[in-house]
Amino acid sequence: MKFEQMGFSAPVLQALVQMGFTEATPIQEQAIPLLMQGEDIIGQAQTGTGKTAAFGLPMIEHILHHRSTPEGQAGKFVPGTARPYGLILTPTRELAVQVAGALQEMGQFAQIHVVCAYGGESIERQIRSFGRPVDILVGTPGRVLDHLSRDTLDLSGVGVAVLDEADRMLDMGFIDDVVEILGRTPSDRQTSLFSATMPREVQNVAYEYMKVPQMIKVSEDKLTVDKIRQTYVLTDARMRLGYLIGALRSLDPKLAVVFVRTKRSADKLSGILRDRGFEVDSLHGDMSQRARDVAMKRFREGHLRILVATDLASRGLDVFDVSHVFNYDLPEEPLTYVHRIGRTGRIGQDGMAVSFVFEDQMQWINELHKVTGFPIEKIDIVPDMSYPPRDSHSRAEGEGGHSGSGRDGAHSRGGYGDRPRSGSHSGYSSHPRGGYGPREGGRGRSTQGPDGPLSRAGRSTQGPDGPLSRAGRSTQGPDGPLSRAGRSTVSHQTLRNIRERARKPASQHVGTRGGNYSGRQN
Repeated sequence: MKFEQMGFSAPVLQALVQMGFTEATPIQEQAIPLLMQGEDIIGQAQTGTGKTAAFGLPMIEHILHHRSTPEGQAGKFVPGTARPYGLILTPTRELAVQVAGALQEMGQFAQIHVVCAYGGESIERQIRSFGRPVDILVGTPGRVLDHLSRDTLDLSGVGVAVLDEADRMLDMGFIDDVVEILGRTPSDRQTSLFSATMPREVQNVAYEYMKVPQMIKVSEDKLTVDKIRQTYVLTDARMRLGYLIGALRSLDPKLAVVFVRTKRSADKLSGILRDRGFEVDSLHGDMSQRARDVAMKRFREGHLRILVATDLASRGLDVFDVSHVFNYDLPEEPLTYVHRIGRTGRIGQDGMAVSFVFEDQMQWINELHKVTGFPIEKIDIVPDMSYPPRDSHSRAEGEGGHSGSGRDGAHSRGGYGDRPRSGSHSGYSSHPRGGYGPREGGRGRSTQGPDGPLSRAGRSTQGPDGPLSRAGRSTQGPDGPLSRAGRSTVSHQTLRNIRERARKPASQHVGTRGGNYSGRQN
């Protein structure tokens, strides 16, 4: 169906023409007529199906109609306090910014003022944007509650409310906040809820705060992966980074998202890839909003080809040209996997997902196959061996650490095994036979002697009877451990008595705080 057949006003149609929108998507074709009539709806559809326009266009039309009513013309305006007619709640800052930008563009000829409120940005700056009447407020639950507590937000005039990505808000623990916010709005408002999945908690919120909602089910997440080729590479912790670099070089993605589990990993891995010549940046929750906006803008415009991200980007990453998704760390939940790979294969395009799997994670691949309903095939990638695999004592790639892998062997400090500056603290690698083992980047002593490891001062830390103290004295005597002064701390007879003493039955004691306490057994 064409948008011009849906009864939109001239300012809205003018904006749609300028945006290049002519044909409605399935979710828009089903949701817009119901919302224009004032119905409450529950829409099950994933990001990328056009749901922002599905709820945004009717909201703008309702605002235009409200302005023409006596109530709308007589509405109070207090500078510094927002009193919006439309309220949209989203789980993340990125999604809030995207939704607000799209609505501002849709309402540009209708003089719609859209304000975005989210954490991580100065709240005073957002209050300054309340200096003129606010038509639509798009925000995250936490920041909306902040404004309510400051009395800089008045929700008594809300006529249309939207919960976007409701299941994600549930996952992030926002449901209680959402309930509190909806409780501050008029009971006769129109409410719509959009979610990729419909867990029981989301349904409970829907039916508690909606009036006879109409259900629209366009697509379930597990049905949106048919355009995505799902693959995995069997590897181990030592070789995983080499396989990732090899995959990036051989598959040559147009735009790619590499998912990791932690914020620290995102920064470290993006740094390693940048050193290898890739156009890459990271995206995670500890970044400032400005840094996140810059990274997303460069990614959308193609100045970055790779984004290393935490699951922050598994929802709300509205970039249609992502050709590949790499699961460097496997997610903990199958549904998170579906959300991740859903960043590619958007709007009918083909995409590819590559997961790096350890031998003991193969059962997880079988579980993902059951969830998606599509096969996950094994592929062979030639690893990039220009990045030396880490040794068994170093930490995972991207995490850094005190141990590393140098050109001549293990060294006492360092982080990345491929960098010349990593290695022993003094710049020398350990030598298998003791002595001085030169290493790129500096000078120093060996960390390995003929009897065992050496201290930082070059003294042996291992004696004939056991470890030596920092002063060079033995810490182990014939009868047991020695004190710092060299005296035995436990006599041989005492040790024998402890080993041979009969085990006593556990004593029963009724504790003063309730319950039974089992006394320690020898």
